[in-house]
Amino acid sequence: MTVLVVNTGSSSVRLAAFAADDDLHPLAQVNYSDATASPAPRLAAFVSEHGIDNVELVGHRVVHGGEQFSRPVMVDAAVEAAIERLAPLAPLHNPAALAWMRACRERFADAPQVAVFDTAFYSTLPAAARTYALPRALARAHGIRRYGFHGIAHEAMWRQWSAARPQKRGHARVISLQLGAGCSITATVAGRAVDTSMGFSPLEGLVMATRCGDLDPGIVMFLERAEGLGAQPLEHLLNHASGLHGISGASGDMRELLASTDADAALAVEVYCYRARKYIGAYVAALGGVDAILFGGGVGEHAPEIRARILAGLDVFGIAVDAAANRAAIGTAARIDAPGAVEVWVMPVDEAHAIARAALAVAGADTTKE
Repeated sequence: MTVLVVNTGSSSVRLAAFAADDDLHPLAQVNYSDATASPAPRLAAFVSEHGIDNVELVGHRVVHGGEQFSRPVMVDAAVEAAIERLAPLAPLHNPAALAWMRACRERFADAPQVAVFDTAFYSTLPAAARTYALPRALARAHGIRRYGFHGIAHEAMWRQWSAARPQKRGHARVISLQLGAGCSITATVAGRAVDTSMGFSPLEGLVMATRCGDLDPGIVMFLERAEGLGAQPLEHLLNHASGLHGISGASGDMRELLASTDADAALAVEVYCYRARKYIGAYVAALGGVDAILFGGGVGEHAPEIRARILAGLDVFGIAVDAAANRAAIGTAARIDAPGAVEVWVMPVDEAHAIARAALAVAGADTTKE
């Protein structure tokens, strides 16, 4: 069986194909940096270039599943309609996922499609972690709660770590950071998410490439009055013109900011690391300690300086990095903590593999190994 995986992110689209028998064997993959281009030509080029036109199953990453979807599901008209209704909560992601579903249906009419939701990992967040301090009737009427995102990536990191440390996974307190164009941090106990930085939408939490992260809601109301901004301009401002790009005034690309000598670029990096460090401290308190910290995502896997700066000063919690090990860990799984300190790992995130496995399980064809 050939499985196609479509991973629509905020700034890119990743396609991957696997042969599934007793395991998953990668056949091809590509990363398109522009997430807004039409899916059909890219899909046609991908399958033609790699000779994989016999796709029998498609798995899609869908960022927002709302309260309705707590596990992967087969895609049908009702599922598509529900994903579309949730688009205002994930405007950078859900519409793109729908466009790719429709393109795949046109190209592979007989291939079932499975939606794998980023929010599903957080469907069992404790009430205290998922509840906003809003009138309960209003929150219930509109499904306003903290949903969490990047669940596929955080669960994949935890699975990799638990495979390496099986004796600990039954009780482990783990903090994982997914640092890419979008950024999030999650606290888990024995693989169960108990808190996470993203909330009702992927805007909350850490500073991201172009997203603001945590923000006083009074600022939104102030800008509405002071600048005359309506809902759409405000949405664009917070999703596309803020974060690292907004602070630096130049770029949301961490590589460019680290290479820059500009003061605003330096401030953007400082704010980014400071926000992440604060969250780690908060989650150590929420967990009552920590057994491992995991870094994934493009920045988390490839920027040793950022990892070091985020963890600097956390020795009070027993967290310290081995400088040489950290510098050497670029894009590969590695342990980078100092001797005697809390475990710190770099964990490359293979979302495509996780999505393919989930799609096979839903389709009733999962014969692959754990």
